Amino acid sequence: MTSNSKVALVTGGGRGIGLGICDRLVDEGYDIAFCGVRDASQVRDTIARLEESGRRIHYCKADISLPSERDALVDSVRDAFGQLDLLVNNAGVAPRDRKDILEATEESYEWVMKVNLQGPYFLTQRVANWMIEQKSGAGEFQGCIINVTSISSTAASPNRGEYCISKAGLTMASKLWAVRLAEFGIPVYEVRPGVTATDMTAGVKEKYDDLIAEGLLLQPRWGTPADVGRAVAVLARGELPYSTGQVVMVDGGFSVEWL
Repeated sequence: MTSNSKVALVTGGGRGIGLGICDRLVDEGYDIAFCGVRDASQVRDTIARLEESGRRIHYCKADISLPSERDALVDSVRDAFGQLDLLVNNAGVAPRDRKDILEATEESYEWVMKVNLQGPYFLTQRVANWMIEQKSGAGEFQGCIINVTSISSTAASPNRGEYCISKAGLTMASKLWAVRLAEFGIPVYEVRPGVTATDMTAGVKEKYDDLIAEGLLLQPRWGTPADVGRAVAVLARGELPYSTGQVVMVDGGFSVEWL
């Protein structure tokens, strides 16, 4: 059953950057579907917090690296809302053990690539076909897809090479989907966060505290999930309608070349 409200699906939306995105999208008037690998009982507080906005909230336990669970996720959203206007591919993992590329294992490589690249690539395929279907049924439908990557798309970290490669791949996937979906009026964007305070970066906090103090960033602070959420909201509102395929940097000036 469809409604007048727009619906967003945010993968990995239960914490970190994903939750920052969900927080902002409910403020924008979106009903939210989000997924993660935890049982619903473990995200009950998060669901309740988002529901305080008055928006409809739907959680589905799903590992996006698995085809059957990706399909079940999309079916769950379709059953719950009957529509999907925005897909935010946010879910991602870092290597369980940071290892130099001279020592990294194929097992780690395959796991990171399945979650960070293969999963969102084929989830986008499934959702894109659904969005095309919605567009053909209602000409006013405005779909949008946003991929959350990382400055590691271009900044090489030899102690977590599989992560860098997965994010670089998602950067190219964003361009590919932008090209393929242009004829249907479905824009695709990439949001590229920098050093952001999340569970994933907690283990290297001291390292980046020091680097930031030494001048790593033009804006000398950690990024927050809310910073990324604001960038996603700008795109979700359609504020950059003539910019499909482009990258929005949320990196505190890390990527600026300066002297």
